[in-house]
Amino acid sequence: TQAAPRFVELDQAALRQAGLQVEPAEERAVPVTVRANGRLSANEEQTWRVGAITDGRIMKVLVRVGDTVQKGQVLARMFSHDVHESRALYGRAVAEYNRLQANLAYARRQRDRMRRLLQMKAASQEQLDTADNELRNAETALRAAEIEVNRTRQHLVEFLEIPPEGPERHQPGEAALSDDDMIPVRAPAAGTVISRLVTAGSVVQSSGELFVISDLSSIWVIANVQEEFLPRVRPRMAALISVQAYPDRRFAGRVIRVDEKLDPETRTVQAILEVDNRAGLLKPEMYAVAELEAGSSERGLFIAQTAIQDLNGQPTVFVETKPGRFEPRPVETGRTLDRLVEIRRGLKAGERVVTEGSFVLKSHLLKSTLSED
Repeated sequence: TQAAPRFVELDQAALRQAGLQVEPAEERAVPVTVRANGRLSANEEQTWRVGAITDGRIMKVLVRVGDTVQKGQVLARMFSHDVHESRALYGRAVAEYNRLQANLAYARRQRDRMRRLLQMKAASQEQLDTADNELRNAETALRAAEIEVNRTRQHLVEFLEIPPEGPERHQPGEAALSDDDMIPVRAPAAGTVISRLVTAGSVVQSSGELFVISDLSSIWVIANVQEEFLPRVRPRMAALISVQAYPDRRFAGRVIRVDEKLDPETRTVQAILEVDNRAGLLKPEMYAVAELEAGSSERGLFIAQTAIQDLNGQPTVFVETKPGRFEPRPVETGRTLDRLVEIRRGLKAGERVVTEGSFVLKSHLLKSTLSED
């Protein structure tokens, strides 16, 4: 067998039919970037973990993962013995307040009566002083009772968020519970439910987490920066984010924090980037690639990505050595910039490269190789 051809030669008719476009390889100044793999995460500064305010059992769950909720919206309702105990305390406080109110009225009548009797010389000053003292004691007791009524009412209305008075009567059993008997679990802010950890019937404690809500209008990228690039990465530097779901689109972001700790196994440092997500395209846990703009530039040799053809597993371009003659040239590629690719080895600035129609030359080359074999 003969050696494989080292060039492709086309006559004028074949050139016109191929529609080749030839352009010189050019040096360009390109920004220095740091590339880091990572994943998307909810913005922790706009994420709320909703817990139970007391022990109890979840009776109703009103939202699902992915639902958009507003601030104050009821996410679930729970039954707790705290409801009955707190209402009982409130009821006793009201009864005690009413009793002491009657005592105050009686003490005031007694004091007034002693004043009249003293004027009539039918009672002593000492008796009047005693009546005055009992009136003051009754007023003090009533004020304390009023504070207790307000305290127990506030616990019900503001903390448990239920009416102080429950239904008059209902049959025993959970089915008879009304919404006024159950503590509402509310959204602390507007956002999207990204986690729901309970179902109807779940028994929860006051420290238990029930829902996670996040405002996904901005989202974080947790990027793993290689140790060697760490000096180039700093807060507020710009970045472009790519995800597999949208291969032709890049999202603008910025570094908001660089971790202080190096992972000893991967030799990487986590950088937190914030990305505008008002369009709602990005989702937590997506894989991402971040290109951090280091703020400086360096020169490189670039050609159109369409010039690259694969020959025997090797990136190859076709160089025009003279009109109608094209030499296949193996190259080593580097960074991509817009629709350009960097050539690190195998090509010189100014050499004319086929940027459109190079697949035609590849076909001719393969045919020549097969015919000679």
